[in-house]
Amino acid sequence: MAEGAVRHYTEWTPRLIRQSRYAYEDESRETSNIMNILGYGPEIIQKRREHYIERDRLINTRREDFSCTIITAGSKAEGLTRLYESDTDYIHVLPYVVCLENCFDQSNIPWYITILEMNFQNTSAGYCRVLLERLAPVGVSAISESLCANECGKPILGSLLFVENFRNVRRVSGPVEHPRAGPSLPWSTGFFNNDRVYAIRCHCPNILQTWANRTRHWPPSDIVEKVVAMGDFVTPIRFKRSEHNHVEWRICFNTGETELVNNLNDTQIKLYVLLKMIA
Repeated sequence: MAEGAVRHYTEWTPRLIRQSRYAYEDESRETSNIMNILGYGPEIIQKRREHYIERDRLINTRREDFSCTIITAGSKAEGLTRLYESDTDYIHVLPYVVCLENCFDQSNIPWYITILEMNFQNTSAGYCRVLLERLAPVGVSAISESLCANECGKPILGSLLFVENFRNVRRVSGPVEHPRAGPSLPWSTGFFNNDRVYAIRCHCPNILQTWANRTRHWPPSDIVEKVVAMGDFVTPIRFKRSEHNHVEWRICFNTGETELVNNLNDTQIKLYVLLKMIA
């Protein structure tokens, strides 16, 4: 090309660059060492995980019978972020209430447990409606106060009403409450920023077993069984483009996802962290 000329590219086709598998070995090793120094080494990650597990245990031990069970989720539970690096995500799991697939046997569930049923009609993938099957005389008032009627007049749990119910709860002075962000109710104390999402525990054996039966090379079968045993949650996250998003709930597998991340090896963890930084 002549000097000073301008070349216009109309399209770009990726080319396979043939490199030896060891071409960037030194760079990869140095990147791994730098990430260890920055706090992404396996030892410090494991220490963080153990800290949040113990912290959850101590908090839940002190709580009263009608209080929610608190579970640390997200990058903090995975041990992948430092103390001030990101918000801390908490799942507040309601007591004395359970949400079931319609195939689940309800006969052995104690009378003091409120029973909800997952309904998938006219919902997007990964979402469901939550119908009331039985309202128990004990438990938090958020269930009864978030009920509305569906097209057939049957009681259904409103996701928007559910979030608003907890947003209006007065709390002790100290933490600073921030505006609602979707299903999350953010709050902070000093430099600590936190997100809390209220959720309902689910038993959906068919959904989890479908995932477990996939052909895979990873994770190993014992981890698959552990994830299935953990179950899942429904959270008041609405599908924005749905006409009935005020009564839709997302099916979430937070504890299972944490377990999967915790079983990645050191190289996979560091690649995962780098991809999150880029994204």
